[in-house]
Amino acid sequence: MRDIKVLLRSDVDGVGKRGDIIDVSGGFARNHLLPSGKAIVATAGTEGQAAAMRKSRDLRDARDRESSDTIARTLVGNTVTLSVRAGAGGKLFGSVSGADIVKAVEAHTGAVVDRKDLVLPEPIKTIGVHNVRVELLGGVVFELTLDVVAAEA
Repeated sequence: MRDIKVLLRSDVDGVGKRGDIIDVSGGFARNHLLPSGKAIVATAGTEGQAAAMRKSRDLRDARDRESSDTIARTLVGNTVTLSVRAGAGGKLFGSVSGADIVKAVEAHTGAVVDRKDLVLPEPIKTIGVHNVRVELLGGVVFELTLDVVAAEA
């Protein structure tokens, strides 16, 4: 099979980012990238278009990184308290979900975090202090300190 040079119109996992001109197999280009609109065949005239796409991508990445840094500075060093119903011995009725953590973070600090940015290897089912890994856009990663306390009945 012959390779084809394409300009990516959107990010494709494992292949490249928007604005990249890459060589891919002819079958992959014809069967996946071109029909889905994720790429166009690269020609001499697409070089300028590629440069514009890369510039806008770089600006967006810089904005995302700056926004993520601001959120990280707000949350690192702060302890977010979350009141939940609990039984004897500190066991929760149910567990703390990502949505619960996001609501508590917004109420406590005003910072908006998406629940998909939270890394919870297992559900939180006990009272106490827990560290939750947060992975934001732009590669910003930090630990959020979450204090789960029993709600007053």
